[in-house]
Amino acid sequence: MSASWLVAGATFLFATMGVCVKLASAEYPPGEIVFYRSLTGAVLMLAFARWQGGSVATRVPGAHFWRSLAGVISLCLWFYAIGNLPLATAMTLNYMSSVWMALFLLGGAIALGTSRVDGRLVATVLVGFAGVALILRPTIDEQQLWHGLMGLLSGVIAATAYLQVTALGRMGEPEYRIVFWFSVGGVGAGGLSLLWTGMHFHSWRGAGLLLAVGLLATAAQMMLTRAYATGPTLVNASLQYLGIAWSFAYGVLLFDDKVTAMAIAGMLLIAAAGLSATLLRSRNARLAEIADPPNTV
Repeated sequence: MSASWLVAGATFLFATMGVCVKLASAEYPPGEIVFYRSLTGAVLMLAFARWQGGSVATRVPGAHFWRSLAGVISLCLWFYAIGNLPLATAMTLNYMSSVWMALFLLGGAIALGTSRVDGRLVATVLVGFAGVALILRPTIDEQQLWHGLMGLLSGVIAATAYLQVTALGRMGEPEYRIVFWFSVGGVGAGGLSLLWTGMHFHSWRGAGLLLAVGLLATAAQMMLTRAYATGPTLVNASLQYLGIAWSFAYGVLLFDDKVTAMAIAGMLLIAAAGLSATLLRSRNARLAEIADPPNTV
């Protein structure tokens, strides 16, 4: 299967996972959903590693710890937002991660003074925030403002997690190992939350939803990993925003979400900002490689 089809399929699976999370939120708190989602992922990644003849043992446990910490916090906040906001709104706020990464790069350039600030990067960040303003203003009332902020924060922390995943990849860590230890972190954090909320009784419906969340998320992660390993980054990033469209359709058809024209405009602005940020990062990386080519001796 081509990388484009893998990304399109992964976005559909993630959006479907969002539906299951929203339905499961009526029976379970976010921490418990994260626990079962992560437990499913850890078991599947362990089996995958054995099947590939690999190992989940790592020489950089500290790096995995910080990646897992950021990823699990982001995941909990995202599931919380999905349970309390229109599905498309929660998904879009999490997709702000590309814009936040652009903001981090911009802040780093200013703080270190190592390079000129790219005006296009500044414009990208501003467009992204304009999109957020359009989404939050028409779709979130005062009682939901807190939920919107949590969704926004999930995107911020997800951006740091993605940067840490990149660093782990450069250290030579295979994708299944990164996903495994992230899942282990989710099991630990979710297990701790159960000490506070307690473990809820499972109906057949609830158990099925929890299992579906874990299976869908793990399958989507592996499909995206494969796509980014074999396909053009910018094309993959462009197609990844199909997740917003899937979520919008699910929200309207299943949950009677009312999404206004302003909210749709905000989603389009965030998608445009995210794509622009990805393009600028890719271009800057190519220029840096040309200026300082790797040693191939």
